[in-house]
Amino acid sequence: MRIAVVGGGPGGLFFATLIRRADPSAEVTVFERNRADDAFGFGVVFSDRTLAGIHEADPVLREALDAHGRHWDEIEVRLKGERIRCGGNGMAAIVRRTLLGLLQERARATGADLRFETQVDLDDLAGYDLVVAADGTGSRIRTALEDRLEPSVQTATAKFIWFGTDYMFDGLTFAHERGPHGVFAVHGYPIGPDLSTFIVETDEATWRAAGLDAFDVTRPPGPSDLASKAYLEDLFADQIDGHRLLVNNSRWGNFRTRRTGQWYVTRPRPVVLLGDSAHTAHFSVGSGTKMAMEDAIALAGALTKHADDLPAALAAYESAARPSVEAIQNAARPSLGWWEQFGAYHDAFEPWQFAYHFLSRSITDARLARRAPDFVRATHDQWQARHGAEPLDTPLDLGVRQLPSRVVLVGPDATAAVGGTGDPLPLHTSAPTPHAQPWGALITAPDDETGLAAAYTRLAGLAAAGPLLVAVRGGTAYTRALLTERTRLHHTLPALLVDDHLDRDRAITAVLSGRTDLVGADADTVSAWETTA
Repeated sequence: MRIAVVGGGPGGLFFATLIRRADPSAEVTVFERNRADDAFGFGVVFSDRTLAGIHEADPVLREALDAHGRHWDEIEVRLKGERIRCGGNGMAAIVRRTLLGLLQERARATGADLRFETQVDLDDLAGYDLVVAADGTGSRIRTALEDRLEPSVQTATAKFIWFGTDYMFDGLTFAHERGPHGVFAVHGYPIGPDLSTFIVETDEATWRAAGLDAFDVTRPPGPSDLASKAYLEDLFADQIDGHRLLVNNSRWGNFRTRRTGQWYVTRPRPVVLLGDSAHTAHFSVGSGTKMAMEDAIALAGALTKHADDLPAALAAYESAARPSVEAIQNAARPSLGWWEQFGAYHDAFEPWQFAYHFLSRSITDARLARRAPDFVRATHDQWQARHGAEPLDTPLDLGVRQLPSRVVLVGPDATAAVGGTGDPLPLHTSAPTPHAQPWGALITAPDDETGLAAAYTRLAGLAAAGPLLVAVRGGTAYTRALLTERTRLHHTLPALLVDDHLDRDRAITAVLSGRTDLVGADADTVSAWETTA
């Protein structure tokens, strides 16, 4: 079999190695448009929990990390002069250029033909039995077949820029600073003996207010935004002890989450997508390099198992690889959304609650406690020191109503909430007239993010009418959380999260993190919470 791999990044090189090892008779050619020593960006990071499969497939990554990488166990959150650490997060990172060089050596050693400074399109590859499109998020191969592969893209509102620094972080560090124009945040982590990655995020309004929108990002790759470098070096000077930021094609962008309806075609010639050409996930939860290397394992395995049936092999590859990719993308959405809102969280929360809110964005209290028991215990202690009780057992003063806990029974018709003393509190989808008696507003969250703007408008109207609280039901867990947070942080009203499918663990997480003030459900659900207490 003659295989053309378009793209000489980690995924393409790793696939070339694996398929040559599995089938030495395969003729594998890797086409890369850049030079062999070109590497945009600085480092790549891997979670310990995800490395076992890659190590089992081939030792090249393990050997690279052992010889040249950095490893850590704790995440550090820096905010308002405090540093909070959370263990149980084993990770390793390496300089991207170093990893690419080792993967190139490994691929050559297995007999793959590597051709650099060579850009190819589908028309150039007519003589190959299979084309593997590993040419990244801007894939020309995918674009040529988009009517059949059905790609889609969702662009985040947050802005980000990628630097390096000669300041050495101890491990994965999230540092936040409010400057004269707004809040900026750093994802920093060590990747070598004298180099760290330094990614900065902010919202678009802050980015524009700071005058960081002057650089022409449509220029060909190469030049970096030196004005932004200088601004951020100054803003984060205390966080990096006055060290330098380093550039490598450093320019602002918006993260794009890519999905593809189908990862391969078989006619007129077999073409299959691998890595970023097929999918992306926000870098706060997923390593694109790790996902591409896992794709390479799945594709090589499928081609080996179905050696005599290429269409079956490609179908088996997608069937094997897609579920884990979609799980990561689903986890990445609330994480990416967190970074679109983090300026509000920075201003609203104390450091301990900010850190917990951040680290629980894609994980529950119980799961986080298994990973980092000391961190979770300290967070509960902070809550108890301020409120005198555990989160769900904490009373809430609504002024005219005193609730004995954060748990509220919601009637079967979802029109009344019962809690504390006195009559049930009526919930209305519009302000009642007259409404001299205490009342609560009720809003239904949208089924997807396209309905959020209209929901925010409805929420503003309800909040202006002076309800005692705002109850949010329906929609998805993510859209409900966005509305309860907006109720609390923007409209400064108590929020009631209504969800009959919420378990006690998620209820605790929602209250302790500050995503809602109250949790509500039907009698059976609330009874189940009490049983598992």
